[in-house]
Amino acid sequence: MTRDPIELLKAIARHTIGHGQSNTMEYAEDVMKLPASTYYDQDLFDLELHNIFGRLPIVLGPSCEIAANGDFKTMKVGKASIIVTRDKAGKVHGFMNACRHRGVKVTDKPCGNASRFTCPFHGWSYGTDGKLLSIAAREDFGEVDKSLLGLREFPVLEKAGLIWGIVNPDTKLPIEPFLKGYDDVLASFGFDKWSFFSKRSFKGPNWKLSYDGYLEYYHVPVLHGRTFGTDTTNRGIYYTWGPHQHIKTPDLTPGHVATETLGYMTDIVDKAESEWDLETLSYGVWTVFPCTSIASFGGGGRGALISQVLPGEKVGESTTFQYYIMEKLPETEALTDEAEAQFAWVQGVVEGEDIAMANAAQDTLAGSGIDYLLLGRNELGNQNFHRWCKDVVEAETDKDLLRLYDNAEIELGVPKVATAA
Repeated sequence: MTRDPIELLKAIARHTIGHGQSNTMEYAEDVMKLPASTYYDQDLFDLELHNIFGRLPIVLGPSCEIAANGDFKTMKVGKASIIVTRDKAGKVHGFMNACRHRGVKVTDKPCGNASRFTCPFHGWSYGTDGKLLSIAAREDFGEVDKSLLGLREFPVLEKAGLIWGIVNPDTKLPIEPFLKGYDDVLASFGFDKWSFFSKRSFKGPNWKLSYDGYLEYYHVPVLHGRTFGTDTTNRGIYYTWGPHQHIKTPDLTPGHVATETLGYMTDIVDKAESEWDLETLSYGVWTVFPCTSIASFGGGGRGALISQVLPGEKVGESTTFQYYIMEKLPETEALTDEAEAQFAWVQGVVEGEDIAMANAAQDTLAGSGIDYLLLGRNELGNQNFHRWCKDVVEAETDKDLLRLYDNAEIELGVPKVATAA
Protein backbone atom coordinates (compact mmCIF):
# COMPACT_ATOMS: atom_id res chain seq x y z
CA MET A 1 0.00 0.00 0.00
CA THR A 2 1.31 3.46 -0.91
CA ARG A 3 2.59 5.39 2.08
CA ASP A 4 1.49 8.94 2.91
CA PRO A 5 2.27 10.96 -0.25
CA ILE A 6 3.96 13.82 1.57
CA GLU A 7 6.21 11.51 3.53
CA LEU A 8 6.96 9.64 0.33
CA LEU A 9 7.95 12.87 -1.46
CA LYS A 10 10.23 13.72 1.45
CA ALA A 11 11.84 10.30 1.27
CA ILE A 12 12.43 10.76 -2.45
CA ALA A 13 13.96 14.21 -1.89
CA ARG A 14 16.14 12.91 0.93
CA HIS A 15 17.34 10.07 -1.28
CA THR A 16 17.99 12.35 -4.27
CA ILE A 17 19.92 14.86 -2.16
CA GLY A 18 22.01 12.01 -0.73
CA HIS A 19 23.05 11.00 -4.22
CA GLY A 20 23.86 14.59 -5.06
CA GLN A 21 26.03 15.06 -1.99
CA SER A 22 27.95 11.84 -2.66
CA ASN A 23 28.07 12.35 -6.44
CA THR A 24 26.46 8.97 -7.08
CA MET A 25 23.50 7.64 -9.07
CA GLU A 26 21.79 4.34 -9.78
CA TYR A 27 21.99 2.20 -12.87
CA ALA A 28 20.19 -0.53 -14.75
CA GLU A 29 21.87 -3.93 -14.47
CA ASP A 30 23.14 -3.89 -18.05
CA VAL A 31 22.95 -2.14 -21.41
CA MET A 32 19.67 -3.14 -23.09
CA LYS A 33 19.37 -4.17 -26.72
CA LEU A 34 16.17 -2.79 -28.25
CA PRO A 35 15.07 -4.07 -31.68
CA ALA A 36 15.16 -1.09 -34.04
CA SER A 37 11.93 -2.38 -35.60
CA THR A 38 10.06 -1.45 -32.42
CA TYR A 39 9.66 1.99 -34.02
CA TYR A 40 8.62 0.98 -37.54
CA ASP A 41 7.06 -2.51 -37.48
CA GLN A 42 3.40 -2.02 -38.51
CA ASP A 43 2.34 -5.44 -37.18
CA LEU A 44 3.81 -4.67 -33.75
CA PHE A 45 2.13 -1.27 -33.83
CA ASP A 46 -1.26 -2.87 -34.55
CA LEU A 47 -0.75 -5.10 -31.52
CA GLU A 48 0.12 -2.05 -29.42
CA LEU A 49 -3.10 -0.32 -30.47
CA HIS A 50 -5.08 -3.36 -29.38
CA ASN A 51 -3.14 -4.63 -26.36
CA ILE A 52 -1.88 -1.34 -24.88
CA PHE A 53 -4.27 1.41 -25.98
CA GLY A 54 -7.28 -0.89 -26.11
CA ARG A 55 -6.72 -2.42 -22.65
CA LEU A 56 -4.87 0.02 -20.39
CA PRO A 57 -6.23 3.21 -18.84
CA ILE A 58 -4.63 6.31 -20.33
CA VAL A 59 -4.82 9.89 -19.11
CA LEU A 60 -7.42 11.61 -21.29
CA GLY A 61 -6.62 15.06 -19.92
CA PRO A 62 -6.85 17.17 -16.76
CA SER A 63 -10.22 17.50 -15.05
CA CYS A 64 -10.06 21.29 -15.34
CA GLU A 65 -10.12 21.05 -19.14
CA ILE A 66 -13.82 20.12 -18.92
CA ALA A 67 -14.57 21.77 -15.58
CA ALA A 68 -18.18 22.91 -16.11
CA ASN A 69 -21.25 20.72 -16.51
CA GLY A 70 -21.88 20.29 -20.23
CA ASP A 71 -18.21 20.73 -21.17
CA PHE A 72 -16.78 18.23 -23.63
CA LYS A 73 -13.72 17.51 -25.74
CA THR A 74 -13.05 15.21 -28.68
CA MET A 75 -9.86 13.39 -29.49
CA LYS A 76 -8.50 10.45 -31.43
CA VAL A 77 -6.59 7.53 -29.93
CA GLY A 78 -5.21 5.40 -32.73
CA LYS A 79 -8.22 4.63 -34.90
CA ALA A 80 -10.78 5.47 -32.19
CA SER A 81 -12.61 8.84 -32.27
CA ILE A 82 -13.90 9.63 -28.80
CA ILE A 83 -15.81 12.24 -26.81
CA VAL A 84 -15.10 13.01 -23.15
CA THR A 85 -17.98 14.83 -21.47
CA ARG A 86 -19.09 16.19 -18.12
CA ASP A 87 -22.84 15.68 -17.94
CA LYS A 88 -25.42 17.98 -16.35
CA ALA A 89 -24.91 16.23 -12.99
CA GLY A 90 -21.13 16.79 -13.15
CA LYS A 91 -20.16 13.19 -13.93
CA VAL A 92 -17.44 12.50 -16.48
CA HIS A 93 -18.10 10.04 -19.33
CA GLY A 94 -16.17 8.64 -22.27
CA PHE A 95 -17.95 7.74 -25.52
CA MET A 96 -17.10 6.59 -29.00
CA ASN A 97 -17.79 9.54 -31.29
CA ALA A 98 -20.06 7.57 -33.63
CA CYS A 99 -23.83 7.80 -34.12
CA ARG A 100 -25.54 4.45 -33.52
CA HIS A 101 -27.58 4.93 -36.70
CA ARG A 102 -24.95 5.10 -39.43
CA GLY A 103 -21.64 5.66 -37.58
CA VAL A 104 -21.09 9.35 -38.38
CA LYS A 105 -19.33 11.56 -35.81
CA VAL A 106 -21.98 13.27 -33.69
CA THR A 107 -19.65 16.26 -33.27
CA ASP A 108 -16.50 17.36 -35.05
CA LYS A 109 -15.78 20.23 -32.63
CA PRO A 110 -12.53 19.85 -30.65
CA CYS A 111 -14.21 21.13 -27.47
CA GLY A 112 -17.14 23.16 -26.20
CA ASN A 113 -20.18 23.15 -23.97
CA ALA A 114 -23.39 21.46 -25.02
CA SER A 115 -26.62 20.02 -23.70
CA ARG A 116 -26.79 17.46 -26.52
CA PHE A 117 -25.00 16.15 -29.59
CA THR A 118 -26.96 15.97 -32.82
CA CYS A 119 -25.72 13.83 -35.69
CA PRO A 120 -25.31 16.00 -38.82
CA PHE A 121 -26.40 13.14 -41.12
CA HIS A 122 -29.98 12.32 -40.02
CA GLY A 123 -30.43 14.34 -36.83
CA TRP A 124 -30.33 11.65 -34.16
CA SER A 125 -29.67 13.40 -30.84
CA TYR A 126 -27.74 12.31 -27.73
CA GLY A 127 -27.36 13.78 -24.24
CA THR A 128 -24.03 14.50 -22.58
CA ASP A 129 -24.67 11.32 -20.59
CA GLY A 130 -24.69 9.41 -23.88
CA LYS A 131 -28.37 8.51 -23.89
CA LEU A 132 -30.24 8.61 -27.19
CA LEU A 133 -32.70 11.50 -26.79
CA SER A 134 -34.50 11.50 -30.11
CA ILE A 135 -34.74 9.77 -33.48
CA ALA A 136 -35.67 12.05 -36.36
CA ALA A 137 -39.00 11.06 -37.99
CA ARG A 138 -39.30 8.19 -35.56
CA GLU A 139 -42.80 7.33 -36.77
CA ASP A 140 -41.34 6.60 -40.21
CA PHE A 141 -38.13 4.92 -39.09
CA GLY A 142 -39.55 1.78 -37.50
CA GLU A 143 -39.51 0.18 -34.08
CA VAL A 144 -36.19 0.14 -32.20
CA ASP A 145 -35.39 0.15 -28.48
CA LYS A 146 -34.03 3.65 -27.89
CA SER A 147 -32.61 2.69 -24.48
CA LEU A 148 -30.16 0.31 -26.19
CA LEU A 149 -28.91 2.82 -28.73
CA GLY A 150 -26.99 5.35 -26.67
CA LEU A 151 -23.43 6.31 -27.59
CA ARG A 152 -21.06 3.42 -26.88
CA GLU A 153 -19.47 4.18 -23.51
CA PHE A 154 -16.08 3.15 -22.18
CA PRO A 155 -14.99 3.25 -18.52
CA VAL A 156 -13.50 6.43 -17.09
CA LEU A 157 -12.26 7.43 -13.66
CA GLU A 158 -11.74 10.97 -12.41
CA LYS A 159 -9.04 11.00 -9.77
CA ALA A 160 -6.15 13.24 -8.68
CA GLY A 161 -7.51 15.99 -10.94
CA LEU A 162 -6.99 13.79 -14.00
CA ILE A 163 -9.38 11.85 -16.22
CA TRP A 164 -8.35 8.26 -16.91
CA GLY A 165 -10.11 5.98 -19.37
CA ILE A 166 -9.85 2.60 -21.08
CA VAL A 167 -10.81 3.40 -24.66
CA ASN A 168 -12.70 0.18 -25.28
CA PRO A 169 -16.48 -0.09 -24.73
CA ASP A 170 -16.19 -3.89 -24.54
CA THR A 171 -13.57 -4.03 -21.79
CA LYS A 172 -14.36 -5.76 -18.51
CA LEU A 173 -11.18 -4.49 -16.89
CA PRO A 174 -11.23 -2.06 -13.92
CA ILE A 175 -9.03 1.03 -13.99
CA GLU A 176 -7.55 1.36 -10.48
CA PRO A 177 -5.40 -1.83 -10.41
CA PHE A 178 -3.35 -0.36 -13.26
CA LEU A 179 -2.59 2.87 -11.39
CA LYS A 180 -0.59 1.08 -8.66
CA GLY A 181 -1.26 3.85 -6.13
CA TYR A 182 0.64 6.33 -8.31
CA ASP A 183 -2.54 8.39 -8.57
CA ASP A 184 -2.41 8.93 -4.79
CA VAL A 185 1.05 10.45 -5.15
CA LEU A 186 -0.03 12.64 -8.08
CA ALA A 187 -2.94 13.85 -5.95
CA SER A 188 -0.38 15.76 -3.83
CA PHE A 189 -0.22 18.34 -6.66
CA GLY A 190 -3.84 19.26 -5.92
CA PHE A 191 -4.77 19.31 -9.63
CA ASP A 192 -8.44 18.92 -8.72
CA LYS A 193 -8.34 22.57 -7.63
CA TRP A 194 -6.18 23.89 -10.49
CA SER A 195 -7.35 25.78 -13.57
CA PHE A 196 -6.97 25.15 -17.28
CA PHE A 197 -4.78 27.72 -19.03
CA SER A 198 -4.03 26.57 -22.56
CA LYS A 199 -3.58 23.60 -24.90
CA ARG A 200 -1.50 22.95 -28.00
CA SER A 201 -0.84 19.99 -30.28
CA PHE A 202 1.58 18.98 -33.01
CA LYS A 203 2.32 15.93 -35.13
CA GLY A 204 5.24 13.56 -34.71
CA PRO A 205 6.60 10.14 -35.66
CA ASN A 206 6.03 6.79 -33.93
CA TRP A 207 4.51 7.32 -30.48
CA LYS A 208 7.38 5.58 -28.67
CA LEU A 209 10.00 7.65 -30.49
CA SER A 210 8.10 10.80 -29.53
CA TYR A 211 7.75 9.65 -25.92
CA ASP A 212 11.29 8.41 -25.29
CA GLY A 213 12.61 11.90 -24.55
CA TYR A 214 10.40 12.24 -21.48
CA LEU A 215 12.07 9.20 -19.91
CA GLU A 216 15.71 10.26 -19.54
CA TYR A 217 17.92 13.29 -18.97
CA TYR A 218 20.92 11.86 -20.83
CA HIS A 219 20.08 13.88 -23.96
CA VAL A 220 19.27 17.20 -22.30
CA PRO A 221 22.64 19.07 -22.28
CA VAL A 222 23.27 17.96 -25.89
CA LEU A 223 19.92 18.21 -27.67
CA HIS A 224 18.71 21.08 -25.47
CA GLY A 225 22.05 22.81 -25.05
CA ARG A 226 20.78 26.04 -26.63
CA THR A 227 17.56 26.10 -24.60
CA PHE A 228 18.19 24.50 -21.21
CA GLY A 229 21.96 25.01 -21.39
CA THR A 230 24.99 22.78 -21.86
CA ASP A 231 25.48 22.78 -18.08
CA THR A 232 22.14 21.02 -17.55
CA THR A 233 22.29 17.66 -15.80
CA ASN A 234 22.34 14.44 -17.81
CA ARG A 235 21.71 12.27 -14.74
CA GLY A 236 18.38 10.97 -13.50
CA ILE A 237 17.25 9.08 -10.40
CA TYR A 238 14.19 6.87 -10.96
CA TYR A 239 11.32 5.90 -8.67
CA THR A 240 8.75 3.50 -10.08
CA TRP A 241 5.23 2.28 -9.46
CA GLY A 242 5.15 -0.62 -11.89
CA PRO A 243 5.47 1.09 -15.29
CA HIS A 244 4.86 4.62 -13.93
CA GLN A 245 8.01 6.60 -13.17
CA HIS A 246 9.13 9.71 -11.33
CA ILE A 247 12.50 11.19 -12.31
CA LYS A 248 14.63 13.63 -10.36
CA THR A 249 18.24 14.67 -10.81
CA PRO A 250 20.94 14.27 -8.16
CA ASP A 251 22.65 17.40 -9.53
CA LEU A 252 22.70 20.13 -6.87
CA THR A 253 23.60 23.10 -9.10
CA PRO A 254 21.74 26.09 -7.62
CA GLY A 255 19.36 28.33 -9.57
CA HIS A 256 19.35 26.33 -12.77
CA VAL A 257 16.80 27.15 -15.50
CA ALA A 258 15.66 23.51 -15.35
CA THR A 259 15.26 23.38 -11.54
CA GLU A 260 11.50 22.75 -11.59
CA THR A 261 11.27 20.67 -14.73
CA LEU A 262 14.09 18.20 -14.06
CA GLY A 263 13.75 18.06 -10.29
CA TYR A 264 16.81 19.81 -8.90
CA MET A 265 16.50 19.75 -5.10
CA THR A 266 18.84 22.68 -4.51
CA ASP A 267 16.06 24.93 -3.17
CA ILE A 268 15.72 22.75 -0.07
CA VAL A 269 19.12 21.10 0.30
CA ASP A 270 20.26 23.49 3.06
CA LYS A 271 16.89 23.69 4.84
CA ALA A 272 15.55 21.64 7.72
CA GLU A 273 13.03 19.04 6.56
CA SER A 274 10.33 20.88 8.50
CA GLU A 275 10.83 23.76 6.04
CA TRP A 276 10.59 21.68 2.89
CA ASP A 277 7.71 22.92 0.71
CA LEU A 278 5.37 20.74 -1.31
CA GLU A 279 5.98 22.61 -4.54
CA THR A 280 9.72 21.90 -4.51
CA LEU A 281 9.15 18.30 -3.43
CA SER A 282 7.01 17.76 -6.53
CA TYR A 283 9.65 19.04 -8.98
CA GLY A 284 10.81 16.63 -11.66
CA VAL A 285 9.19 14.54 -14.37
CA TRP A 286 6.24 12.28 -13.58
CA THR A 287 5.43 9.78 -16.32
CA VAL A 288 2.15 7.89 -16.50
CA PHE A 289 2.36 4.73 -18.59
CA PRO A 290 1.92 4.40 -21.44
CA CYS A 291 2.06 7.92 -22.88
CA THR A 292 1.76 10.86 -20.45
CA SER A 293 4.32 13.10 -18.77
CA ILE A 294 3.85 15.80 -16.12
CA ALA A 295 6.44 18.46 -15.29
CA SER A 296 6.43 21.68 -13.25
CA PHE A 297 6.95 25.18 -14.62
CA GLY A 298 6.84 28.60 -13.04
CA GLY A 299 6.08 31.14 -15.75
CA GLY A 300 3.28 33.44 -14.58
CA GLY A 301 2.79 31.40 -11.42
CA ARG A 302 2.94 27.77 -10.44
CA GLY A 303 2.04 25.63 -13.43
CA ALA A 304 2.35 22.13 -14.81
CA LEU A 305 2.73 20.88 -18.34
CA ILE A 306 0.86 17.65 -19.03
CA SER A 307 2.23 16.14 -22.23
CA GLN A 308 0.38 13.30 -23.91
CA VAL A 309 1.68 11.34 -26.91
CA LEU A 310 -1.09 9.48 -28.73
CA PRO A 311 -0.53 7.03 -31.57
CA GLY A 312 -1.90 7.76 -35.01
CA GLU A 313 -3.40 5.18 -37.33
CA LYS A 314 -0.02 4.13 -38.77
CA VAL A 315 3.21 3.10 -37.11
CA GLY A 316 5.08 6.30 -38.03
CA GLU A 317 2.41 8.76 -36.86
CA SER A 318 1.57 10.35 -33.51
CA THR A 319 0.13 13.52 -32.04
CA THR A 320 1.53 15.26 -28.97
CA PHE A 321 -0.95 17.22 -26.87
CA GLN A 322 0.35 19.73 -24.34
CA TYR A 323 -1.97 20.91 -21.57
CA TYR A 324 -0.79 23.85 -19.46
CA ILE A 325 -2.66 24.05 -16.17
CA MET A 326 -2.06 26.42 -13.28
CA GLU A 327 -2.58 26.42 -9.55
CA LYS A 328 -4.01 29.93 -9.90
CA LEU A 329 -4.74 31.71 -13.16
CA PRO A 330 -2.66 34.88 -13.70
CA GLU A 331 -4.33 37.97 -12.25
CA THR A 332 -2.50 40.52 -14.36
CA GLU A 333 -1.75 40.96 -18.04
CA ALA A 334 1.97 40.77 -17.32
CA LEU A 335 1.63 37.41 -15.56
CA THR A 336 -0.60 36.13 -18.37
CA ASP A 337 2.03 37.13 -20.92
CA GLU A 338 4.69 35.41 -18.82
CA ALA A 339 2.66 32.18 -18.70
CA GLU A 340 2.00 32.34 -22.46
CA ALA A 341 5.69 32.90 -23.12
CA GLN A 342 6.60 29.94 -20.90
CA PHE A 343 4.15 27.68 -22.72
CA ALA A 344 5.32 28.82 -26.17
CA TRP A 345 8.94 28.26 -25.12
CA VAL A 346 8.19 24.73 -23.94
CA GLN A 347 6.41 23.91 -27.20
CA GLY A 348 9.40 25.25 -29.11
CA VAL A 349 11.76 23.00 -27.13
CA VAL A 350 9.68 19.85 -27.53
CA GLU A 351 8.52 20.35 -31.12
CA GLY A 352 11.67 22.02 -32.43
CA GLU A 353 14.20 19.78 -30.70
CA ASP A 354 12.73 16.52 -29.32
CA ILE A 355 10.20 15.85 -32.08
CA ALA A 356 12.59 17.03 -34.79
CA MET A 357 15.18 14.51 -33.56
CA ALA A 358 12.55 11.76 -33.31
CA ASN A 359 11.48 12.51 -36.89
CA ALA A 360 15.09 12.17 -38.00
CA ALA A 361 15.31 8.75 -36.35
CA GLN A 362 12.01 7.66 -37.92
CA ASP A 363 13.31 8.67 -41.33
CA THR A 364 16.55 6.75 -40.86
CA LEU A 365 15.89 3.55 -38.94
CA ALA A 366 13.97 1.37 -41.40
CA GLY A 367 16.70 1.65 -44.03
CA SER A 368 19.67 1.77 -41.69
CA GLY A 369 20.38 -1.95 -41.53
CA ILE A 370 20.66 -1.61 -37.73
CA ASP A 371 19.10 -4.57 -35.95
CA TYR A 372 19.37 -3.35 -32.37
CA LEU A 373 19.57 0.02 -30.66
CA LEU A 374 21.24 0.42 -27.27
CA LEU A 375 19.70 1.77 -24.06
CA GLY A 376 22.44 2.52 -21.57
CA ARG A 377 22.59 1.63 -17.88
CA ASN A 378 21.91 5.32 -17.24
CA GLU A 379 18.77 5.17 -19.41
CA LEU A 380 16.89 3.16 -16.83
CA GLY A 381 13.59 4.92 -17.55
CA ASN A 382 13.63 3.97 -21.22
CA GLN A 383 14.57 0.41 -20.36
CA ASN A 384 11.66 0.14 -17.95
CA PHE A 385 9.24 1.67 -20.46
CA HIS A 386 10.17 -0.58 -23.38
CA ARG A 387 10.20 -3.68 -21.18
CA TRP A 388 6.67 -2.86 -20.04
CA CYS A 389 5.49 -2.22 -23.61
CA LYS A 390 6.78 -5.66 -24.59
CA ASP A 391 5.26 -7.40 -21.56
CA VAL A 392 1.85 -5.77 -22.00
CA VAL A 393 1.74 -6.62 -25.71
CA GLU A 394 2.64 -10.24 -24.90
CA ALA A 395 0.02 -10.56 -22.14
CA GLU A 396 -2.51 -12.60 -24.09
CA THR A 397 -5.51 -12.46 -21.76
CA ASP A 398 -6.97 -9.97 -19.30
CA LYS A 399 -5.93 -12.34 -16.50
CA ASP A 400 -2.35 -12.30 -17.80
CA LEU A 401 -2.42 -8.51 -17.91
CA LEU A 402 -3.79 -8.14 -14.38
CA ARG A 403 -1.25 -10.66 -13.09
CA LEU A 404 1.53 -8.61 -14.68
CA TYR A 405 0.40 -5.52 -12.79
CA ASP A 406 -0.33 -7.41 -9.56
CA ASN A 407 3.26 -8.63 -9.49
CA ALA A 408 4.77 -5.20 -10.20
CA GLU A 409 6.57 -3.45 -7.37
CA ILE A 410 5.43 -0.05 -6.14
CA GLU A 411 7.66 2.73 -4.82
CA LEU A 412 10.71 0.91 -6.18
CA GLY A 413 13.77 3.00 -5.35
CA VAL A 414 12.17 4.87 -2.43
CA PRO A 415 14.70 4.95 -0.83
CA LYS A 416 17.74 2.92 -1.82
CA VAL A 417 21.35 2.80 -0.61
CA ALA A 418 23.52 4.92 -2.85
CA THR A 419 25.83 3.05 -5.21
CA ALA A 420 29.26 4.14 -6.35
CA ALA A 421 29.43 6.33 -9.43
